[in-house]
Amino acid sequence: MPSAAARLVQFLSARGVDRAWCVPGESYIALLHALHPSQGSGIDLVVARHEGGAGFAALADAKLSGRPGVVLVSRGPGACNAAIALHAAEQDCVPLILLVGQVEARDLRRRAFQEIDYSAMFGTIAKWVGEARTPEAVPGLIARAWAMATQGVPGPVVLSLPEDVLAMECADGPPHWSPPGASLAEPAPIAALLAAAERPILLAGHGFEDVTGGRQAALLRFAEAWQVPVAVSFRRQSLFPNAHPLYAGDMGLRNPAAQREAFAQADLVLALGTRLHDITSQGYAWPATGQALVHVCRDVSRLGWDFAPVLALDVDAAALLATFPPPPAPPPGRAAWNRRLRALHVADCRVERRDWSDGLAFGEIAELVGRVAAPDAIVSLDAGSFAAPFYRQVAWKPGQLLLASQSGAMGCGMPGAVAAALRFPGRQVICALGDGGALMTGQELAVAQARSAAIKLLLADNGSYGSIRIHQERQHPGAVSGTDLTNPDLAAWCAAFRMPVLRVESRADFPALEAGLAAPGPFAAVVRTSLESILPRIQ
Repeated sequence: MPSAAARLVQFLSARGVDRAWCVPGESYIALLHALHPSQGSGIDLVVARHEGGAGFAALADAKLSGRPGVVLVSRGPGACNAAIALHAAEQDCVPLILLVGQVEARDLRRRAFQEIDYSAMFGTIAKWVGEARTPEAVPGLIARAWAMATQGVPGPVVLSLPEDVLAMECADGPPHWSPPGASLAEPAPIAALLAAAERPILLAGHGFEDVTGGRQAALLRFAEAWQVPVAVSFRRQSLFPNAHPLYAGDMGLRNPAAQREAFAQADLVLALGTRLHDITSQGYAWPATGQALVHVCRDVSRLGWDFAPVLALDVDAAALLATFPPPPAPPPGRAAWNRRLRALHVADCRVERRDWSDGLAFGEIAELVGRVAAPDAIVSLDAGSFAAPFYRQVAWKPGQLLLASQSGAMGCGMPGAVAAALRFPGRQVICALGDGGALMTGQELAVAQARSAAIKLLLADNGSYGSIRIHQERQHPGAVSGTDLTNPDLAAWCAAFRMPVLRVESRADFPALEAGLAAPGPFAAVVRTSLESILPRIQ
């Protein structure tokens, strides 16, 4: 008779899961065995070097596959290390299933070796936390975990699995479960508001993320048909063609004052598929009081609380757009409004060309990537000041995919790139890291090496936690505390993972950089990056 672990794996396999990520632990040996190729699950188990890396990779894989990411960790230290990925999945609205090997059932809540009560630990991060007490409970719990991760706004769930329960025989299969049908709203009231608005703006968020591109295509068709300008929520630039005349930019960390002022003059804000969190709403200041707001989000806890909408709908944003009637002719002032928003965005995208004594401004590297990246390139960005130009200076094209963490977690870049290279081995995968994030989870390059994953690595070396240094200089000029880094030879570090390495010291190295990005196989470029170029300037 199959074990409870085997029943769990059967459930995941039946729902199309073909890859899981882990750092092995003795508390889930039965689950590791159920995933052995001899057991026929068809699930590829990728062994990472740190649970945080495994979690970040599973998160990225969820974005790339359209299915929940699955990560397996041991109890106690393993679960603690994986917590960062749960937080990132909640912020990113990504379905993630964390399976934690737990102490034996008899030892639960007795403070046994490495025991943690995961309901208490993850209750405010995860959408749901379950724990098996008997083998018969496992099929129902994994079915519930899947449902909770995928329903409404997707997010992370945790399932605690005692090691003895996993190994026990389990007669029952998973319970019958049918997902609820998507509800649709009547589009006529929104269509009437949009038809009358001279200065509308559509803010698109996580509800339009789709690995197939179908949701983004629906958004583009709607914007063109109704001639409504589109802005994207924080770090979701690849949702809409950035070179399109209707693209108005993103709502991010440093929107220019002129752009914020223009957005505040919109007479209708369609916030679709977004929770309108603090960054996207510019500190809960936009949409401003008096602006007509239509808010569409599957998370009812975010509807009607921070803002007073004209309409608040718990429906699928992309499905809603498909129900709209043919549009009437737009009001006379719409074309000028669209041109104004586009001009403000374009003005903010210029790259400053200036020579710095301590290296290259990384904006020039981002500009190069935007120019030479393949039409279907996947770019995985870590968190840090080096990434900022990728959000402003790169014009993301249809077919290209930006992998970036809305949580701002350092260490997500390399695991995300590994997941992308394994999921799409035929596509160009570019990973940009700072020297801080590189030494957090950069060791997942070992997984890339083991799996022959062809990652193109761009490593910004400026010897600083640059983002924090910027804030430090603004508040305490000249008093550097805790932000300097003493790095190893990062080129030698990359070479240790058997990657061809280029040291980029000046613009003269750009042709070699372009060649390395275009060549088959892995490639690393360590860029001597200017710290001076990002610091606040004395006027």
